[in-house]
Amino acid sequence: MADRFRLVHFPARTVFVVLAIVIAVGATLEVIWISRHVITWILISLFLALAMNPLVELLQRHGLRRRGLATGASYLILLVAIAGIGALFIPTLVHQTNSFVDKVPDYVDDLTSGRGKLGFLQTKYHVVDKVRSGLHKGGAQKLLGLSGTAVSVTKSVITAIVATVTIAFMTFFMLLEGPTWVERFLGLAPPQSRERWRRVGNDIYRTVGGYVTGNLLISLIAGTAATVVLLATGVPFAVALGLIVAILDLIPLAGATLAAIIVGLVAFLHSIVAGIVVIVFFIVYQQIENHLLQPIVYGRTVQLSPLVVLIAVLIGAELAGVLGALGAIPVAGTIQVLIVDWNRNRKQRIVEPAAPAAE
Repeated sequence: MADRFRLVHFPARTVFVVLAIVIAVGATLEVIWISRHVITWILISLFLALAMNPLVELLQRHGLRRRGLATGASYLILLVAIAGIGALFIPTLVHQTNSFVDKVPDYVDDLTSGRGKLGFLQTKYHVVDKVRSGLHKGGAQKLLGLSGTAVSVTKSVITAIVATVTIAFMTFFMLLEGPTWVERFLGLAPPQSRERWRRVGNDIYRTVGGYVTGNLLISLIAGTAATVVLLATGVPFAVALGLIVAILDLIPLAGATLAAIIVGLVAFLHSIVAGIVVIVFFIVYQQIENHLLQPIVYGRTVQLSPLVVLIAVLIGAELAGVLGALGAIPVAGTIQVLIVDWNRNRKQRIVEPAAPAAE
């Protein structure tokens, strides 16, 4: 019977090393979870820096040799562009928002009375009756979750302001010190492999930077085209809806569809003809974007297959929501660059020893 049992002895040092690794991994994951918002800001700043870096390098090649001057000039150009766009669209946006607020009482009255284009919500689904019942049973605080709303809104506004300022400064310093940090990291590598990692870094920069810049351009095209169609069909709040389309179109795959649903509903509330025209526009535009614009961007920069793009977006959205979906494709492209480099380096190691034997 004694032969059937075998005792395995682990040295105390091995046990302590395993425990230390487990504790270190747990502590790292806890720190990442606690600082997830800061990590998100860092990733956003990184993407913005990659998107602005081509402009900085362009200015450096055309007179502004110093990196700091080129970075400051890039920020100034960006601020002037934002101010110009704001001067063109903000008055219209404010006017349309005020018009919408003025019409809200009419919408509420139609909904309560079961009239107008929103009346079916009361006549068919009894939305108003359900809201009144909820108010009677639980009160507005329970129904709408108003507990601590003022505090939550205040915290959200402060967080948004802090995030915006922090991201702006981090992006500036990433643009300013980016090449220096790259050289420092390359200096940590062995001399014989520095050129390899420099090539890998350039490939990753081209992949991520090209994707970010291209995605911003596609979203600008989507928002502009949607605004033109909405203005042509007479749909109210055209500029505001076009801005929504541009923002949602940043989300790969699902963003354009979600924008089509929102804008299509508003267009149908305006008129049946406008709703049909808007839906047809989004169907046609989405085909152009999926089969022409996105393949040009992904094909020349990320070089990922549609299946890999879909899987990456789904995983990214599951892990980190909208931001995860936005960053999924650049991350997948970076992983692909690393895999291609590893495979190329492995083949070189196999071929080089075999070359003398072949001679």
